[in-house]
Amino acid sequence: MGRASNGFRDKKVIAALLEKIADRQRLLPARSRIMEVCGTHTMTIHRHGLKGLLEAAGVEMVSGPGCPVCITPNEVHEAALRLVTERENLVLATFGDMTRVPTRRGSLQTAVPARGSAVKIVYSPEESLALARRSRDTEVVFFGVGFETTIPSIAYMAKAALVEGVTNYSILSALWVIPPPLKAVLDSGEVRISGFLYPGHVSAIIGSAPYEFVARDYGYPGVIAGFEPGDILLGILSILDQIREGKPRVANEYTRVVRPDGNPVARALMAEVLEPKDACWRGLGVIPASGLKLRKEYAAFDAELKYGLRIEPRATDLPGCRCGDVLRGVIGPPECPLFGRKCAPDSPYGPCMVSFEGACLVHHKYGAPRP
Repeated sequence: MGRASNGFRDKKVIAALLEKIADRQRLLPARSRIMEVCGTHTMTIHRHGLKGLLEAAGVEMVSGPGCPVCITPNEVHEAALRLVTERENLVLATFGDMTRVPTRRGSLQTAVPARGSAVKIVYSPEESLALARRSRDTEVVFFGVGFETTIPSIAYMAKAALVEGVTNYSILSALWVIPPPLKAVLDSGEVRISGFLYPGHVSAIIGSAPYEFVARDYGYPGVIAGFEPGDILLGILSILDQIREGKPRVANEYTRVVRPDGNPVARALMAEVLEPKDACWRGLGVIPASGLKLRKEYAAFDAELKYGLRIEPRATDLPGCRCGDVLRGVIGPPECPLFGRKCAPDSPYGPCMVSFEGACLVHHKYGAPRP
């Protein structure tokens, strides 16, 4: 742990920031409700006990749709299951969390692959392309999931496959972009929100401009924050100051990582290989231009086209699961009747209990009240 990171965890610094937050909050007419968009922020808030401390200071934190594994609808997972169970001599490569998501057809972890087929857990997109390079007689499909943080590396795999002529490689994409669902949350009017804590990793790629509509068109303050406790508290302090001053904007409290224009090289790569599409989010339904698909120049590497997959956008949870409501911020995880009963980390019933960034897993792991 570096010196700067330790400073962001210093107990005296944390206590001083919490005191300032309480002072600012006392100047406001109502308790503040701030949505942390990123699942890693959710993890930090609970892991370091900030949720209760902030509530005592008058600030309620609400989890949002910031987990790509969680918001990927069951229909996409089921398409991946059909590929590996119905097609022979095919390797489906994906990240570990994706193999544990339960659907009506089971999960990739429990699936029985067709003859010569297999599910392979990889730790980076490059591993999936390496599999295809080594085994040219086997079809390799990378079930790629992610927000703008990981999308550039997935896009690069498609570009590399085209350049190298790796024709046995394709991508089943579950690629999501963050700004559009914020608009969907605000337009729904379901959740009272005072401001947004914007994700640091995503913002390192896209910069601050894509969030400006939130302040300009809706009048809500927001801040880009890092992932240490001090980062988050500085971000919340900035939001409270914006509320008090009546001047909403997009503040950047993560300047050591995030530049105003993000990462132009990564954004250019994304634009070269991918194009926007309307996409279905679990809990939020179809959101215009909220997903990405391969451009026509790369259509040969689009698994959905290559294998004629039909993915109907329903975004339905399993019966009784309220993961979709959690992702919209309508309820907290403990309010789901399955939380800690039928749905637990060792036997998840919904994806929010699967992913490391899932709100239900975070609440369960770090001391949320169990039924």
